[in-house]
Amino acid sequence: MKILTAAAMGAVDRRTVEEFGVPLETLMEAAGSAVAAFCLRQYPAVTRISVLCGRGNNGGDGLVAARVLAAAGKSVRVVLLGHQDELKGEAAGALERLRSEASGVALREAVDEAGLAEAFDGAELLIDAVVGTGFKPPLRGIAASVRDLVAGLNVPVVAVDLPSGWDADSMEQTVEGAFRADAVVTFTAPKLAHVFGHMTAATFGPVVVAGIGSPDTAVQSETGLTWTGSSKTLAEKPRGMNSNKGKFGHVLVVGGSWGKAGAPSMASLAGLRAGAGLVTAGVVESIVGIVAGVAPELMISPLMEKTKLLANLEGKKFERLMKGITVLAVGPGLGTDGDAPEFARQLVAKTTVPVVIDADGLNAFAEKTELLKGAGRTMVLTPHPGEMARLAGMTVKEVEADRVGLARRFATEHGVTLVLKGWRTLVAHPDGSVAVNTTGNPSMAKGGSGDILTGIVAAMLAQFPDDVARAVEAAVYLHGLAGDFAAHAMDEHTVLATDTVIHLSDAFRYRVKDVDGLTWICGLNEQKYKEHGMAQ
Repeated sequence: MKILTAAAMGAVDRRTVEEFGVPLETLMEAAGSAVAAFCLRQYPAVTRISVLCGRGNNGGDGLVAARVLAAAGKSVRVVLLGHQDELKGEAAGALERLRSEASGVALREAVDEAGLAEAFDGAELLIDAVVGTGFKPPLRGIAASVRDLVAGLNVPVVAVDLPSGWDADSMEQTVEGAFRADAVVTFTAPKLAHVFGHMTAATFGPVVVAGIGSPDTAVQSETGLTWTGSSKTLAEKPRGMNSNKGKFGHVLVVGGSWGKAGAPSMASLAGLRAGAGLVTAGVVESIVGIVAGVAPELMISPLMEKTKLLANLEGKKFERLMKGITVLAVGPGLGTDGDAPEFARQLVAKTTVPVVIDADGLNAFAEKTELLKGAGRTMVLTPHPGEMARLAGMTVKEVEADRVGLARRFATEHGVTLVLKGWRTLVAHPDGSVAVNTTGNPSMAKGGSGDILTGIVAAMLAQFPDDVARAVEAAVYLHGLAGDFAAHAMDEHTVLATDTVIHLSDAFRYRVKDVDGLTWICGLNEQKYKEHGMAQ
């Protein structure tokens, strides 16, 4: 799914109308109906609804939603910010249809603050259809007054397209001056703000995308950005009945050192849970017993350590280590003492299979990233901002100042797939495309989360070696989604990295598109996982 700017979204609508002959009125009807369907499903017990409408097309969407909700038996009140005769075009048409088909809907004009609070008296749900994608902040006048009033009400708010006052092109996590929202329903494709911003008051507040009739060929974007969740379908294909472990790859996790046995253990466990046919942990002899205990299914390849670490790369020892391996993951818990950095660099150089480099494996290439160029094979790097700063020779602040640009440049210049972790983890590909991830939550800000991701990425590459981009994107999405299930089932303070592994099954079974055809960009579709008996 492509991520659009406000200008690109406007162009999509124009192409839909001019080139494909879909009337703008039809698009508005579909948009308003999608909002109504979401409200009916998400808030089934609500009976009294107030719809706040501006004078533009966003307000027109709200008027359609009001009419559909009234037809469903809800008590609906429309608060129009302005005079009825100020509405033009399709919005005026939506108002006329509301008058003629839903006479029971109360319609109130609001041009100043007088009696404004009374307009929301008794409302159990508010729909914010004041302004949408085409609006440039800040809100002024009556719209700002309504925003301030809504902020103090203990009533859920569903935003149409965007929380009014939020710039569609913003890439900030939060903004000042916009309406609060508990859920957001947008149309056709997410805009930059939907994927980079946290628009809802709650951690798992829904942001959903509704298709309203624009053909896929009409949706064009100059951002080069897509959504990782679109790649999750890769993990939803049923396995063939004649499957065997040899069809799903053999992952080798190389890492660990004395005092750091947990990292390769977690990466290996995640690799097993994420579907790799076989997983072997290549760890130093002093921690073999600890790592071997993580799961009976895990195989172990003991490595000589300390001053003999490089000897593992010689002759028969190296052949035995790599025999049958289809994906290599190097770095978790490896350490940076002694020969460890050189061992990591030589291991990557001597192998030809797809490789995932994380943690101390990444540190081994700090200021030596030229060694990553021209590898001629799949190479995935998974740095957090600190590791990225060391790789790129800059500060963390500089990394965070231009995450998309930096990830794109590094991936294209080095010919690697770069997973830049953090708020909205990015997956940058060698061709310059970048996918934005929207799963994950603060509970995952704990040691071990990166190791789990390494194992999942390696496992997905092992299963889908011919579809690298989608395999990595799906892995990142699944990792965050499993973390979301874990935090929802427990508490974000108590979740451990290994709890995400427990909830990987929920993540694999979850579907991003619901029964109404809405794609959940952010948030957990509680109805969906309750229906399918997923853990809560």
